Amino acid sequence: MTEFWEKNFKEKQEMWGLQPANSAVITSKLFAENKYKTILIPGVGYGRNAQAFIAQGMDVTGIEISKTAIELAEKEFGQSIKIYHGSVKDMPFDDEFYDGVFSHALIHLLDKNDRINMISACYNQLRDGGQMVFTTISKKAVTYGQGTLISKDRYEQFGGVQTYFYDDISINDEFGSYGLYDVSEVIENYPFYLIKCCKNANNTQDLTLN
Repeated sequence: MTEFWEKNFKEKQEMWGLQPANSAVITSKLFAENKYKTILIPGVGYGRNAQAFIAQGMDVTGIEISKTAIELAEKEFGQSIKIYHGSVKDMPFDDEFYDGVFSHALIHLLDKNDRINMISACYNQLRDGGQMVFTTISKKAVTYGQGTLISKDRYEQFGGVQTYFYDDISINDEFGSYGLYDVSEVIENYPFYLIKCCKNANNTQDLTLN
């Protein structure tokens, strides 16, 4: 995984452009409404999504596996983002509790054990009442079923990327014990789910997508 992303960031640099994803903008507004100040972004990349939270006056800490991506983020944002170099598989990188956690298009690249560990690690770094928001690819994406089947709903595609495709059942299965309170659909480059969890929420429930 490290070699794959390092190679891609070296060759393609800011491969997704400089504008934040729709999901980051939506989540930054949600966090601003709750007056959040400290945000953790696992898989921060070169920082394009971080700027949505910085623009709302929040302090952002990131985790990123690619040194090249970190260098690109430093070039764009200077020292305004603190970024730990490493894999989300090795979380936590500090003992801080954050108001919010946002992770875009990352968790579906992990196997099941690593997905559960990441969800748990993010939840454990939330303060009470804090929220974490994940975006992940949906089975409605045209790429579902393409490539080499690795395990149920998980395929190797695009020169080595291993992608797990979520539906409402798997979302409830993996996030249901971590304050899951809302699931909606959002369009990025593919159909995505926007998954919201709140620490110690009283309204945790199994959710069915409309």
